[in-house]
Amino acid sequence: MAVPIKEKSAIWLKRQERSNMLMLRIMTWISLRLGRRIARSVLHLVALYFVLFSPDSRSASLSYLPRALGRPATWLDLYRHFFCFATTIHDRIYLINRSYDLFDIDIQGKENIRPLIDEGKGVFLMGAHLGSFEVMRAIGRQVPGLRVAMVMHQDNAQKINDMLAAINPESSMDVIPLGRIDSMLQVQERLDDGMLVGMLSDRTLGDEPMTEINLLGASAALPTGPFRMAALLRRPVVFMVGLYMGGNRYQVHFETLADFSNIPTGQRSQVVNQAIQRYADLLNHYTQLAPYNWFNFFDYWQSVPASLDENQHEKSDEGSK
Repeated sequence: MAVPIKEKSAIWLKRQERSNMLMLRIMTWISLRLGRRIARSVLHLVALYFVLFSPDSRSASLSYLPRALGRPATWLDLYRHFFCFATTIHDRIYLINRSYDLFDIDIQGKENIRPLIDEGKGVFLMGAHLGSFEVMRAIGRQVPGLRVAMVMHQDNAQKINDMLAAINPESSMDVIPLGRIDSMLQVQERLDDGMLVGMLSDRTLGDEPMTEINLLGASAALPTGPFRMAALLRRPVVFMVGLYMGGNRYQVHFETLADFSNIPTGQRSQVVNQAIQRYADLLNHYTQLAPYNWFNFFDYWQSVPASLDENQHEKSDEGSK
């Protein structure tokens, strides 16, 4: 019997947060005391620990890696997966402290984001738990005017703010917490101010409709809420991913995802579905380009049916025009 979406998604969320918070505490302590070069040697022990003593994360990695690599995963692949995860969290500490000169960051697709920033009408920036979204902090010199507000669940917003304060009291992030009466209003205000509103759109928190996509050759469930929000507010959407490429190298990609500015009458659901398919295609492309950058350490391919509310939302969308 399938577990209801809300219950199963809550399991995913709790498991991932335990992994993230443990890794974050370990890497914050190491990074602030030892520096990047010395601390990177410790990352090997951290990765080995997760390979040996985190069975849930190890199982999730073994479920994902063969799909992305196109072959059976080895213990070395597991190790590289966890080492990549540990590195991006480790580097987050330095990015928050504005130590940008430590990194070599290659930006591709600036032509997809630059004109939208110049227009000043606001843009949705959709990412995933793939690589490092934090690397956005370091590319302002190459993409002037890049101001980002992040949309996230209220509990996660508080954790992010606490983390930033602990690492660097002078650092800050404009966070819009979901679940409040004025959440949508805050999103619209940031957009109207010409900001980029960022969301990691590959994971549900359990109380929203989902749709089925094909990810790396198998069915997975993707939340539709972020795409519906962008369509409702009629803004362009750009996909962004910051891939860790080894050493001190990151590669940032901006890809055109959708433009909801002028949705033809009666076609909102069709346009949203096209955007979701485009997002799934980009996930497929970049997970295979940099397979060790996937940081959803739960079974992403569990049998989760699309929400029974999906059709109701589609009808509501069409009726609201």
